[in-house]
Amino acid sequence: MLRCCDGTLYTGATNDLERRLATHGRGRGAAYTRARLPVTLVWSESVGDRGAALRREAAIKRLSRGDKLLLVAARRKPPARRRK
Repeated sequence: MLRCCDGTLYTGATNDLERRLATHGRGRGAAYTRARLPVTLVWSESVGDRGAALRREAAIKRLSRGDKLLLVAARRKPPARRRK
């Protein structure tokens, strides 16, 4: 998931994250991000195969903006420490 310069979120699927980020950064990615540069990677996950990736992308796109932001925030939190 990318955060665009206007604060909007863009979700996509790729099999080469670094290449796709570079493509978006050069303004050669999706038309949506092209008009909202620069973009920043705020969340990603790996899945088993292309079909699973496309299903997960579709599921994330159905989330509300608030739920997407919660997903991003949950990833940034450090793991809770367990008491001994």
